[in-house]
Amino acid sequence: MSELTTIQIRKSTSRSLKETMRYRRETYDEVIVRLVELFNSVERKNQYDEFLHKVQQRKMRELWDNEDDQEWDHV
Repeated sequence: MSELTTIQIRKSTSRSLKETMRYRRETYDEVIVRLVELFNSVERKNQYDEFLHKVQQRKMRELWDNEDDQEWDHV
């Protein structure tokens, strides 16, 4: 059997956890594990999105910040 621990949470947190349960007999542990996995997944996606954004910014600057394009400002 795995190790268990006791944690204290506010009653409002307990109610929120109950609302996120997928089925009636889902344990708090299962809910928390699912939420942690979801959080980690979102964090990785956000990091990837930020990386892409930074890469795209550099490329867009390369494409748009040049003398040829600046000539269009004066037309």
